[in-house]
Amino acid sequence: MSKGYNANKERLNDMNGFGKSLGKRAGFKCEWCEGKDALRIWDYKPDASPELETLALLCQNCRGWAEGRKPGTDELHSIRNALWSDVPAISEGAARVLARYKEPWVRDAIEESFIDEKVKAELLK
Repeated sequence: MSKGYNANKERLNDMNGFGKSLGKRAGFKCEWCEGKDALRIWDYKPDASPELETLALLCQNCRGWAEGRKPGTDELHSIRNALWSDVPAISEGAARVLARYKEPWVRDAIEESFIDEKVKAELLK
């Protein structure tokens, strides 16, 4: 086995250690859209050590969006409320998905959110 495989396995074990805490925090729903299907842990900052603030419990659809799949314009509204979370993996992660779209309401929602000002500036440039 390679070091990369072992490191990945160890990271997944570390992330899964947060499972109960994430489930409770999320109310066992997707932390972006509140869906309940195919919930899994998503890592907002995969280059840093996993922490509760850098992980989110997301459904399959939202994980796909986080990984680059394009949602339909109507689907974007389902993650808007996530912008007001005080957990960076939830608010900043959703904002990064939304910021790919130039809908006027998206910019307004990001500007009004509690997201870190540096992140806002990066997303809205």
